[in-house]
Amino acid sequence: MSAQRRRAPTLLESFNYAFEGIIHVLRTHRNMRIHFGIAAAVLLLALATGVSKLELIALMLSIAFVLIAEMINSAIEGAVDVATTSFDPMAKLAKDMGAGAVLVATINAVGVGYLVFSGQVADRSTRLLDRLTDAPAQLTLIALALTLLLVIAVKAYTGRGTPLRGGLPSGHAALAFAGWMAATLVLADSRHQFLISFLTFIMALLVAQTRIESGVHSAFEVLFGGALGALTTLVLFQVFG
Repeated sequence: MSAQRRRAPTLLESFNYAFEGIIHVLRTHRNMRIHFGIAAAVLLLALATGVSKLELIALMLSIAFVLIAEMINSAIEGAVDVATTSFDPMAKLAKDMGAGAVLVATINAVGVGYLVFSGQVADRSTRLLDRLTDAPAQLTLIALALTLLLVIAVKAYTGRGTPLRGGLPSGHAALAFAGWMAATLVLADSRHQFLISFLTFIMALLVAQTRIESGVHSAFEVLFGGALGALTTLVLFQVFG
């Protein structure tokens, strides 16, 4: 009798496994934590210097490139350690090539960062906040990205639950309430602000309710996530908006 074929993971499970991989590397590898911290700092610096949309795209691609290279390098190291228990020149070479890939990605990111920020730092004019005020889409994008980074960092620190199922805080609630706060602040001068803010707030509440009713998160985890997303967005808009 042939063994039963293994059930293919659902889409939710696939995303969950992917986030678990990110959190594992973040929790166990110091270099990944350094890269994560630098990524958050670069996003904040991008707000402070008022980068253009194309410059922001270049920065985000460079950040992703470094993080991906670091994760692949970690995967190679883990696979090599499992495959061999004694010194093997080819195993060392595989690890060296993985580390080289991270180095190339990091040098590229440094170069992109220099090209983007060198002119911005040299030009210390009052255009900084004006440019940010005229680009709420960039501010919203960075607020959501920073919220996601904070959610993953807190989950890695607490070690509770999995990325998409349980744990502190609720990422769904964090992003939902970050979106509500962004919509409210972007439309501050619009006569439709109250209506849009009310509708997005109701949608955020519905997201939070589904996480509690499904048993994925506790009320505290959802409340913590909602507060994290809303406060992160509020602070960024108050400082840079």
